[in-house]
Amino acid sequence: MTTSSSPRPSRPWGTLGAGAAAVAACAVCCAGPILAVLGCVGVTSAIGALWMPTLAVLAVAAGLGFLVVAHRRRTTACRTAPDRADLGMPTVGPPPPAAGGTAAH
Repeated sequence: MTTSSSPRPSRPWGTLGAGAAAVAACAVCCAGPILAVLGCVGVTSAIGALWMPTLAVLAVAAGLGFLVVAHRRRTTACRTAPDRADLGMPTVGPPPPAAGGTAAH
């Protein structure tokens, strides 16, 4: 009995090589979207790091402006007039006679 040998030697690394190629293809294919998501998270964090202190400063400035306006309105509303006010109080008694005319009884 004679055994025949195959013309190509057996390669046990063929399956492992195909798996490595699949992993490399997946890494190349998915790297762009993964990096895009991570980049968006980074950009959003940077904007948040700059935007939140700006909002805080604007909120403090708006609060101070409100207090200043309220204080000015309060002090203006409580001032009194420097002169005497003529209230036009009516006199008690008969009306005075008209000038140049005679009073009829």
